[in-house]
Amino acid sequence: MSFESTVAGPAMTAPPTKKPAALARGSAHRANGLWQRLRTIALALVVPVSLLVLWDLMVRWTGTRLIPSPFGVAVMMWDFAFGGIYDDAYSGSLPIHFWKSVQRVYGGFFLAALLGIPLGLMLGRIPLLRAMLDPMLSLLRPIPVTAWLPLSMIFFGLGPKSAVFLVFLGAFYPILLNTVFGVKSVDARLFEAAGMLGCSGPQLFRSVVLPAALPSIFNGLRLGASFAWILIVVGEMTGVPEGLGAVIMDGRTLSRTDLVITGMIIIGITGFLSDRILVMLSNYFLRWSPQHHA
Repeated sequence: MSFESTVAGPAMTAPPTKKPAALARGSAHRANGLWQRLRTIALALVVPVSLLVLWDLMVRWTGTRLIPSPFGVAVMMWDFAFGGIYDDAYSGSLPIHFWKSVQRVYGGFFLAALLGIPLGLMLGRIPLLRAMLDPMLSLLRPIPVTAWLPLSMIFFGLGPKSAVFLVFLGAFYPILLNTVFGVKSVDARLFEAAGMLGCSGPQLFRSVVLPAALPSIFNGLRLGASFAWILIVVGEMTGVPEGLGAVIMDGRTLSRTDLVITGMIIIGITGFLSDRILVMLSNYFLRWSPQHHA
């Protein structure tokens, strides 16, 4: 064997390819991930589908005309969204009612977050401010939002401003209390370490307090968003002609149970999607935390 062939032999060797075992493991991992997602979806559908079947069976068994069947509600939802079935005042009116409610819900919710989070950060960190405001907040918190309904109409008049105010009240306290709890739960050693590094004032809030309190803040935001959608029905009792809450109240007055249930389902779906968005935001902003899993 020549010297040239000895040197050239390894250089002409083909590059190593991926092993079939590695490819098989990758395919198995993807298949397992897909199976887990399908399993999660299937488990989440078990209870709703069972309730729909039970609902339909009970309506057929009792023969009641007061409660519509699931099919009757589905027909109402289609007409409410697209029209062409009943051709009444509610046919095809979902977009305008939905948009009006979304404006009021998120108007009140964002106002509550804009005030509740900074105030909660300060109450949790400044004992003097907490001593001044906590008794008054504790006094106002147990008052039901429905009790504010007459005053809201006096303060803001009949219309959407009263609805936004009531939604704001319902979302404010969960956001505030969870923010305060998050700040007070921060490990004192973090403040000591930050102080040794020269971190103080606004920088302390940005670098220590806010990141450590974020899990509780997002819990408060999720609760606040849920209460906001719960209270939109009360908020739209203030004389507004459009909105999902107004539609539910009209359905109650007109004995249109299918219209009431339709409004309830739409509010439930929208609230669920809102909660999922907040969960995704929470996972994104807390991706640095190995303990966090929403």
